Amino acid sequence: MTPTTVTPRIEAIELHRIEVPLVRPFETSFGRETVREALLVRVRTDAGDGWGECVAGRDPFYSAEYVGGAASVIERYLAPALLAAHAVGASHPAPADGDRSAGVPLAASVGPALAFVAGHRMAKGAIEAAVLDAELRAQGRSMGAAFGAVRDWVDCGVSVGIAPTLEELLDEVTGYLEQGYRRIKLKIKPGWDLVPVAAVRELMGPGGLLQVDANTAYTADDIPLLASLDPFGLLLIEQPFAEEDIATHALLASACETPVCLDESILDAATAVDAIERGATSVVNIKPGRMGGYLEALRVHDACRALDVPVWCGGMLETGIGRAANVALAALPGFVLPGDTSASSRYYADDVTEPFVLGEGEHRGQLRVPDGPGTGVTVRDDLVRQWASAPPVVLAR
Repeated sequence: MTPTTVTPRIEAIELHRIEVPLVRPFETSFGRETVREALLVRVRTDAGDGWGECVAGRDPFYSAEYVGGAASVIERYLAPALLAAHAVGASHPAPADGDRSAGVPLAASVGPALAFVAGHRMAKGAIEAAVLDAELRAQGRSMGAAFGAVRDWVDCGVSVGIAPTLEELLDEVTGYLEQGYRRIKLKIKPGWDLVPVAAVRELMGPGGLLQVDANTAYTADDIPLLASLDPFGLLLIEQPFAEEDIATHALLASACETPVCLDESILDAATAVDAIERGATSVVNIKPGRMGGYLEALRVHDACRALDVPVWCGGMLETGIGRAANVALAALPGFVLPGDTSASSRYYADDVTEPFVLGEGEHRGQLRVPDGPGTGVTVRDDLVRQWASAPPVVLAR
């Protein structure tokens, strides 16, 4: 990122809660969703606006964070603190050599200004994303360019939820393969693992890219069962045990040939390095919202790349706002595995931005990295109003 003299001033922060209908229910070991309840953050500056998306779910099942809690902590603590810090004009210390945040001093100031609040990374990440979008738009730079993207198109995988029947699962997977998705990820849980994995592997053939995601649904007693997935030639098994349980993930890694990937356990660059060095993971799923924002996600990418550990970009059913930023992130050199950067139509009939559409020909199964300023997408204010589940909250300095 190249330093710039264009540093906008934050004037107001808006919170928009919306409910976006899903094209089909999405089920994991945590539960079943039919709509995506999203919290959108709009930051207004003297140089233009920016949007961010909070990846917290409706309920505190996947994470301790949830939409209502995120909205409350932003309204009561985070937004007032950031507005106060910028009331007179923010102080932007000179970045250290090699600091990834060098060219976005306003976005880089968000983390320190909000550090007094413990946790709440998803809420903080949404604010940082909105500020980053506004700042890069003011600079006329895309997120891909600012992050250091090395490609214009990224490979796309798709996450397949737990289906009511095996037949419905195979029909759904067949549809995604016909659309050109380059990797299939199956959600699994106790009682829904060996049989569906075997069936999908047979459907895809031995060369198809297939991985599974357990969302912390297993315990140490299940290590033999999980190791029995080895013959299916999976890319990886993702987060089978509780996020705090690094030790059991290390035991599984030593007991099976399938690479173990951590998701919920990775909160920042330090936890990523620790888990890698302890042998608990050999692949890392990078979800910026879970890490407190894209600037920390960049640090995780750099740390993993330095250790020669592959990464991929996870998804949280984002609308086009979060999807645009994720696609830009996935264009970095360390992202060597297809991520959960599916087309908009995977989840939504309509999106709050222009839809992301899979490419054709040589770009079949890929998404183009937006090259416009900021996220490179335009938010549809009409749909934000139409899908509102609560009145917008406006906080101004």
